[in-house]
Amino acid sequence: MAGEAKFKEFDFHLRSLSSSARDSNFANDPASDPSLLNSVKSLCDLCRSQKSEDLIARVYPHLNRIFQRCLSSISQSQTSNGLLLLAILQFFLDFGDVVLHDADPNLRTYFKSCLSREFADPIVAEATLEFLNANKKKFSSSFPTLLPQFFPLLLKLFAWNGEKLEKSFRRVFPGLISQGSFLPLFPSIVDLPILVVALEKVEKNSGSLVGSSIASIQKSTAPEMLLALMDEAYTGSTIGDGGVDSESEDSSTMAVADPFFLELLKDENDGLAERHWASPAVAAALQAAVSTPMSDRLKQALRMTPRLLDMYTAIAIREVNDSLICALVPLLMARYSNLFPEKLFLYEAQKRILELMLAAFNRSPSFIALLKKPIVDRLGEAYDGPTKTELALQLCWAIGEHGGGGEAHKDAARELFESLELLLYENLSSSRLGLRESAVGSDTTNFRKSSQSRLLCFVVTAIAKLATYHRELLPRARVSLTKVARSRISDARVWKRARDYLCLMNEPAICLSVLGPCESPSKGMQKPGTVNWSEGGTKMISHLPFYLLGDQEGPPHDFSFRDVLPGR
Repeated sequence: MAGEAKFKEFDFHLRSLSSSARDSNFANDPASDPSLLNSVKSLCDLCRSQKSEDLIARVYPHLNRIFQRCLSSISQSQTSNGLLLLAILQFFLDFGDVVLHDADPNLRTYFKSCLSREFADPIVAEATLEFLNANKKKFSSSFPTLLPQFFPLLLKLFAWNGEKLEKSFRRVFPGLISQGSFLPLFPSIVDLPILVVALEKVEKNSGSLVGSSIASIQKSTAPEMLLALMDEAYTGSTIGDGGVDSESEDSSTMAVADPFFLELLKDENDGLAERHWASPAVAAALQAAVSTPMSDRLKQALRMTPRLLDMYTAIAIREVNDSLICALVPLLMARYSNLFPEKLFLYEAQKRILELMLAAFNRSPSFIALLKKPIVDRLGEAYDGPTKTELALQLCWAIGEHGGGGEAHKDAARELFESLELLLYENLSSSRLGLRESAVGSDTTNFRKSSQSRLLCFVVTAIAKLATYHRELLPRARVSLTKVARSRISDARVWKRARDYLCLMNEPAICLSVLGPCESPSKGMQKPGTVNWSEGGTKMISHLPFYLLGDQEGPPHDFSFRDVLPGR
């Protein structure tokens, strides 16, 4: 009896699909039939529970026709098609092998034709993420390129709907990363707050985002409409403002700024595109976004972006190959000073960018040698502002810590050493960061002095460490450090550090222990001063840094770690 009831229910819902197709009210807009979604879901459940290939074969033609009818009428439809199409797609995924149906074209069409119009609908957005999460294994095995292709659209969905969908999106996020999407995904993540600003301005000027495809506007035959919209949104003016002169000025502004915003609003991954951050119009537009009251959606994006960067970093270091990581590092350097200008967001995002860059160098120290030119370029920008000073400072640390790329890259190490020398001498001779008294206020002067002193300390340390690793550089390092030690610049920390390093260089074993690289250059060989901490109870410490032994008595080689380190 139960089986008979199931078959009656099956026939009822199948007739509902047929009658909907014949009903003139719903023929051109299937999604407007309120009973259709329920019938589709019920039929899918019945096929799943009965496991009957005959039932599946009977349902398939009806659902395939409904899917095509929805797509053909989607541009004129006044009803959301997302939920209905997702239910049909689930049937295609579950039973595609039975009816020999490849769901890949249907999935791509859903993203291009439906989700591009309905990503701002919270119900469709949530249902889409649930659908993607429910079928993660299927997407990974059968459609591995689909999500990486449409990651810009999924980021729009996430940015617009905010933190309420963050948990679901984070589960989908690893599927967005592939060989072709890894690099362009990074700028899209850090620009998530700017994407929110762009979407809000489009909504303000053109109405609800639900039901209208931004991508279709971009490709329309009247692009000047979108140019005017973007100009109004990001420069606060329109083509019609003012007289002839102002119109001409606006047009020139648009020509520079618009490619940046149009790139943000795309739906598909088309590779790593240049984003025109150098434009004064872009800088002015972003500053205007910060100076006006922020929407709750923008505030959420500013909070979500650092958390998304954490996920990106973890996946990058754990799963991505060296060639892509190496290609990412120059992009990290370029974007470090080009971010949405909100103070807390800048701090959080820049912190994570530095962590990713240093983790990349730690994973493959040879990157420092391979990326010698962009690193040298960033060192040359150390005077261009606090942000670039901090980036140069961190690069100095990485150069010294990893020996300029390692033993196999002596030429690159020498060139990096020369760049450090140049940076050092420029600081000592010209005081370009503001050590001289000037008309600026005392707070600014003190900050510049502190900034230069901090940079000099890192440069001095990098020179000493690089020369310890590549001993052919020792004579030049002694000359450089001697000049600093004798300079007696206002900050004693700098010249005292240079003096200490010169003293260390007179004791090669101790110098190698303190300033040498963390890992042994040759496999199976342990450097002097490198200690196996598991042997700390018995290991002799003849090369332990001398300052740890200051309070000890007796012959210099009669101590174990138990004497030096506090007990548990």
